[in-house]
Amino acid sequence: MHQTVSEKIPVKIFKSSEEASVYVAREIAALIRLRQKQSKPCVLGLATGSSPTRVYAELVRLHQREGLSFKNVHTFNLDEYYPMEPDSLQSYVRFMNEYLFDHIDIPKKNIHIPDGTIAKNKIADFCRSYDKLIEQAGGIDLQILGVGRTGHIGFNEPGSSEKSGTRLITLDHVTSMDAASDFFGEENVPRNALTMGVGTILKSRRIIMMAWGEGKASVVQRAVEGPVSDQLPASFLQLHSDTQVILDEASSAELTKIKTPWLLDSQQAWTQKKIRKAVVWLCQKLNKPVLKLTNADYNEHGMGDIVTEFGSAYKVNIKVFNELQHTITGWPGGKPRADDSNRPERAKPFPKRVIIFSPHPDDDVISMGGTFIRLVDQGHDVHVAYQTSGNIAVFDDDVVRFADFVNDFSDQFGLTKSKSEQLYKKVRASLSKKRPGQVDSPEVMLIKALIRRGEAKAACRYVGIPETNIHFLDMPFYETGLVKKKPLSDKDIAIISNLIEKVKPHQLYAAGDLSDPHGTHRVCLSAIFQAIDRLKKKAWMKNCYVWLYRGAWQEWDLDQIEMAVPLSPEELLRKRRAIFKHQSQKDSALFPGTDAREFWVRAEERNRATARTYDQLGLAEYEAIEAFVRYTF
Repeated sequence: MHQTVSEKIPVKIFKSSEEASVYVAREIAALIRLRQKQSKPCVLGLATGSSPTRVYAELVRLHQREGLSFKNVHTFNLDEYYPMEPDSLQSYVRFMNEYLFDHIDIPKKNIHIPDGTIAKNKIADFCRSYDKLIEQAGGIDLQILGVGRTGHIGFNEPGSSEKSGTRLITLDHVTSMDAASDFFGEENVPRNALTMGVGTILKSRRIIMMAWGEGKASVVQRAVEGPVSDQLPASFLQLHSDTQVILDEASSAELTKIKTPWLLDSQQAWTQKKIRKAVVWLCQKLNKPVLKLTNADYNEHGMGDIVTEFGSAYKVNIKVFNELQHTITGWPGGKPRADDSNRPERAKPFPKRVIIFSPHPDDDVISMGGTFIRLVDQGHDVHVAYQTSGNIAVFDDDVVRFADFVNDFSDQFGLTKSKSEQLYKKVRASLSKKRPGQVDSPEVMLIKALIRRGEAKAACRYVGIPETNIHFLDMPFYETGLVKKKPLSDKDIAIISNLIEKVKPHQLYAAGDLSDPHGTHRVCLSAIFQAIDRLKKKAWMKNCYVWLYRGAWQEWDLDQIEMAVPLSPEELLRKRRAIFKHQSQKDSALFPGTDAREFWVRAEERNRATARTYDQLGLAEYEAIEAFVRYTF
């Protein structure tokens, strides 16, 4: 059973989105310089969103440091929300100015972006003229694209025709949900957008589509390897003669050559890691436990050379079964006075000093609450470090409620009321004037941070750690009051380094969620990695194990898991109660429609699903499992 055809669009994979973005920027720069040598204009189709931001940063650097000129460049942006004022926080005009145009020497008359202020009765004429302007410029030389979860390119949602031109469209519900964080609530997202059509895009001479993070892996696989369908507009790129897909490792995870390369080539270099991955895949495909796989199963699925190497399916099965079994431990900090040769953690020292890094003030209990409880119950010196305040996820109503409480509290206990009443009135006035997406006043931001801080303390008290072991780091990159954050700075990294050096941990837990290359989890993890890099030569740091956990939204694949901590029904209930301490997390700006209860449900579903997968492979049956991958440095 071998596939001879996999990718229908050429794909180039980079280790990180950073490296991939630099590659794309240099491709653009090379084209600009070529056109300059030819004394010709260079026409670029540009995208917005998180995917191209690092590309634009590199283009700005090339302009400012290496003299790349944009005077011969004409640009046409893919899309814009409708209606949308150009100076609005979410406007793509503002986005392009802030990330690119304000920092380079492109003539303003050469910049074209769909107009979100055009009168509705003039939209059809505007769209036709937009396509005409592209033709008059000589057509697009290079079109840059991202891809949405629905498979949209530009705002061409499922159902778009491959011949469609620039037009007004209605946003898909999934797209609106994904945009909700930018608009501080799904109810504020415009229902419509102006977008270049698929047909307009396909007229470009060259196209580069970019995707970063695990969250894009599935749609990338379908666009690159699946059938062409109007239900997945990105698949129309298969019809283009010069398209390239640029990915980081995370977004390439579902491609056949990455996920199941043995289906393409039976002559594999079978590393231990790849054997485990292949065996887990085969079990799940055939719905068989590991120990029931046969020689025929391996041979029929491109894995016969594994059996040849080991001598029999049984020997392969036993090896992989033992590997999986050895990931399971009820002692995440190591079991004292026990043989630890086949355990993921060391028995000594005991007790261990532990730091659990939590990007927001609830990721610790949502993602690894059971392990957190287990570490405390087993006597380890556990510290929790909340990397950001998490203030943008608190609703304005909660601010009013808490400010009102302070006012009433002062009144009831005979405390000085004038200042609390003054603050209450100031907060009410500030929020009454606030528009969606507008930055909170310093007082409101602080109250929101204190609300989340109080909830985190309550969860820690419930778990059982002393207040002296709770650290609120308030990393500066986060404190903008907006979803868009500042770049990670040396000050952010120093805050992490100083805490690690102070505690000198034997174990360090960190959120390994990388789905959004520009999201808070990824930035927080980057700060930890950079801090570790600074400290790794210290003698005490060489004895520290770093374990990565995943958030509530997804889990490590079974072939990746290196430590699996089983939870009993009682421990799962305790985890749920710890999550419930975070009561302000209702219908948050980042995850519309979610609250503390839904976070609990999602976390439990994920933990139970991991346990079921172990069970289906023939291992012990548990209520739930939290999973970790070790980061080596």
